[in-house]
Amino acid sequence: REQVEQRLGRMGVPAIAGVDHRRRNLFGDHVRCARLVVAHDDEIGAQGLQRALKAHIPSVYLPWKQRIEAENKLTKLLTIFEIELVVLAGWMRIFTPEFSRQYPRRIINLHPALLPDSGQGESYTTSNGTVIPVFRGLHVVEAALEAGIKITGSTVHYVIPEVDAGPAISHAEVPILPEDNADTLHERIKQAEHRLIVEAVRQHQRTVTEANQ
Repeated sequence: REQVEQRLGRMGVPAIAGVDHRRRNLFGDHVRCARLVVAHDDEIGAQGLQRALKAHIPSVYLPWKQRIEAENKLTKLLTIFEIELVVLAGWMRIFTPEFSRQYPRRIINLHPALLPDSGQGESYTTSNGTVIPVFRGLHVVEAALEAGIKITGSTVHYVIPEVDAGPAISHAEVPILPEDNADTLHERIKQAEHRLIVEAVRQHQRTVTEANQ
């Protein structure tokens, strides 16, 4: 596994990657390797977890039928493995406010749409000055196509109790092509996310390092 999202993307598994910044570097000079992968989907999780194990990453299947119970187990896992940063990739589950508040600026999420820097507001201004609506929640790729906009993308943001409303760490813009459908557009967004998540983890680590100096 070269970089965290490349691995998670290839796994095709809704997963958490727990990052311990004291371990051997796999992301470059600024961030460390994933220490734990947690999957919640029993249909596709098995294959993804097998791939993680082949990459010598401790991996856990955590059923998510009872949210409070699952969050309590996840809290124990994060404590046992001394996880400093939680990276959500395709997670598709909403944490309770109580869980999110335990880890301020320690959980980051990949969202396949462009969110404002502050996380708040209903519009986003692209690099070329185009103002587009903000899409939160599920089915945001389809929503971008239906809205007829020309640019979408992905955002890595900190997780707060409000859904898809935490401060953004990094963005990647992706043009919407005339021939795009939800599958082709989502695939190009995922390719951008492979680079974006690594950039975001590095940026997070720089911020933590600067704050501790």
